[in-house]
Amino acid sequence: MADYYNHNTTTPTGIPDLFAASDASPAPGNGSLDGGRGPSDGLQTVLGAVLTAMLGVVVFSLGCSVEASRLWAHLRRPWGVLVGLGCQFGLMPLTAYLLASGLGVQPLQAVAVLVMGCCPGGVISNIVTYWLDGDMDLSITMTACSTTLAMGLMPLCLYGYTHVWEVTTHIKIPYSNMGLTLLTLVVPVAGGVAVNYKWPKVAKCILKVGSVVGSVMLLVVGVASALLYPGSWQTDGSLVVIAAVFPLIGYTAGFLIAVICRQPWQRCRTIAMETGAQNVQISSTVLQLSFPPEQLVVMFTFPLMYGCSQLLHSLLLVSGWLQGALT
Repeated sequence: MADYYNHNTTTPTGIPDLFAASDASPAPGNGSLDGGRGPSDGLQTVLGAVLTAMLGVVVFSLGCSVEASRLWAHLRRPWGVLVGLGCQFGLMPLTAYLLASGLGVQPLQAVAVLVMGCCPGGVISNIVTYWLDGDMDLSITMTACSTTLAMGLMPLCLYGYTHVWEVTTHIKIPYSNMGLTLLTLVVPVAGGVAVNYKWPKVAKCILKVGSVVGSVMLLVVGVASALLYPGSWQTDGSLVVIAAVFPLIGYTAGFLIAVICRQPWQRCRTIAMETGAQNVQISSTVLQLSFPPEQLVVMFTFPLMYGCSQLLHSLLLVSGWLQGALT
């Protein structure tokens, strides 16, 4: 198993998205994986820098809704965290394997689906949890815990499932990228917690502004990704179906499992979002580190489609929730 997964400290990134918990500037030379249909390296670098800065602001604002005492309570009695992590690293990889096998996609595409299923949660889950009146303390705790545990559980899950498909390359886990993801989550959140402790009224204002900025940012990123990579949508219909239903299965199953485990409704909504919302950036980085460009042309479509799909489902959920709250 140690020979199968190689430690790699480089952090090239792929599509410029904020479906992930962290974004670094895209690596030079990787901007046209789809045969020249991607944006230029300079545009990718600018987008990556701007979106990374905006992400820090959004995560900081979400941290303004968190209290250290409630975070500690979730860690001391981690029932909700354990249920969520069970869904994250038990349900999602299994679902990815069943979908890829059942719909008969190509082996390389199947690996891309499975990599996505084994990823930790992303910042989109934190933003949507806020709008669904979920448990923000649990959401941020789960994102941090899943990113940390993914350094060990992600290669374990991939090793257990990918041996079914004959893949000639080693799958490399981007440990440094995942560490950066964790850092860019913990530091802004810690700043937000400090502001909430010392200036609670100011924290409420920051939270309102940041939640709106984060929502607009997700919309902009979704549209930009679709426009900058138009060639990525030319793919097998079965892969489109998987990208469309995979996040929805995660949201639904995560919610039902939380209900079965007798979690409060607020936590059920949170666990649902944390289950279905995957870190697209880590998925795309794993693929870039592990496969040559000629294979990436086939595989790189799925992270983009999954990111757009989970964003669309999230927007529909939030719209329905807010409409119900206002009527």
